[in-house]
Order: sequence, then C-alpha cells, then structure tokens
Amino acid sequence: MDYALQRRSLLASVNAGRTAVKAVCDADPYLLRAAKFHGRPSEVLCPICRKEQLTLVSWVFGESLGDASGSARTDAELSEMESTRVEFSVHVVEVCRSCNWNHLVQSYVAGLPPRPRRKRRAAPG
Repeated sequence: MDYALQRRSLLASVNAGRTAVKAVCDADPYLLRAAKFHGRPSEVLCPICRKEQLTLVSWVFGESLGDASGSARTDAELSEMESTRVEFSVHVVEVCRSCNWNHLVQSYVAGLPPRPRRKRRAAPG
C-alpha cells in the first residue's frame, strides 16, 4: 500500500498552518538510530526543513520472524528474509535525521507463501 495521498494531505495541513511542524517532526531516538544504521538514502529532499535527503527505514513484522519482528532491517537482510521466511509485513518509513520528520510511505507483504495446512483424516470408526 502506498501512503502518498496521506503524506500530501498532511504536508498541505502543515503548510496551511492547521498542523504544527512539531507534531510531524516527532521521530523518536530509536527510529533515528535505525535510520543511521539500517536506512537507505532516498532521492527525496525533506519536505519540512529541506536540509537533507530523506532516509528510508524498513521495519518487519510477523509471527514467522520471532524476535526479529518489530525491528529495522537493511536491504540485504530483507532480501535474505524474503527467501527464507514465511510471509511477513514490511513497513517503510521516511525519516529526516535533521528535523525528525517521519512518515509511513509504503507497506507490503514479503516472504515465502505459507505452506498449506494438511487436512487430518478422521479416525476410522
């Protein structure tokens, strides 16, 4: 799913003064660290401060991931997980490490398709 329309609407609200900049520049320290160590640079300039290009951070979620669920992953880690793990969700967040702008830009399902469950035969009786 692409969140471009929500992003555009939020930025219009900020530009019109209906939403405070402080309300949208609220990335927590964990997200900022994830951007530094797991993020990938984008071509998009921050729409708020226009000081730097945004960093994209991919977060993974799913039962099949165990303790890795809810963590940020690099592109290389994502590629490996996609070929070895059963379906999981990926949420991509854009982050500005200068002003702390952050917004969900995309979510999708990755990984191997779930194995079909085998039907149990009823005991003869």
